[in-house]
Amino acid sequence: MTKMIAVAGKGGTGKTTVAALLTRALLRRGAAPVLAIDADPATNLHLALGLPAPSTVGDLREAMRLEAGKGALGVAVSRQEYLQRELRMALEEADQVDLIAMGRPEGQGCYCAVNHLLRQMLDELGRSYAFVVIDNEAGMEHISRRTTRDLDLLLIVSDPTVRGVRTARAIAAMAAEVDVNVRRTLLVLNRVEGEVPEELAGEIAATGLEVAARIPADSHVAALDARGLPLLRLNGTSPAAQAVEALADRVLEAP
Repeated sequence: MTKMIAVAGKGGTGKTTVAALLTRALLRRGAAPVLAIDADPATNLHLALGLPAPSTVGDLREAMRLEAGKGALGVAVSRQEYLQRELRMALEEADQVDLIAMGRPEGQGCYCAVNHLLRQMLDELGRSYAFVVIDNEAGMEHISRRTTRDLDLLLIVSDPTVRGVRTARAIAAMAAEVDVNVRRTLLVLNRVEGEVPEELAGEIAATGLEVAARIPADSHVAALDARGLPLLRLNGTSPAAQAVEALADRVLEAP
């Protein structure tokens, strides 16, 4: 059965890094195939995974709207057939990991029928994979819009700051309110250097969330990011990769 994992958090906390490293760790443990969903309009998960820049679902939605408006779809091709074909073309395929980029959010000019069909197709597509890893935009927008089906695990990423942890707490509260079943929510601290200050430890405790991983600041990650190289190239000496591999072990052990 497919496991759905979403990575959320405040902007700039390293959500994409965590999503890419988690994908890497799952692949190293033979938990393939993995579908990575880039739900951030900035669409940079492909860089971290070493994949070409993809077409986006947002572009597909807009093209569908324009084609239908011009009557260009014709009677021979249904909306569903058109979207299925284009969604397959937007899927960036690689060895053991594929990528779908959501792109622009749903605008006022988009209509419910297309959005509903897209959600159905993404759900059906996801069932072909062992794991689906979603790199969410800041906040809970894509989850609250039901871009995905229910989640097995929500990882909320925070940097080691009071502001980041308070945002994580707010996201956890928001996740409990949206009409999506989140089976488990965990906190991930990213770019940790040294001991956590007492004030920050208190804020972490106030979230009520279990800290699933403390990912250290890592010069190996920074060097690859600076050169625009994929994080899948990290070797076993990377402290960040080691921390996320331990997290992946927990994910694989969970029922």
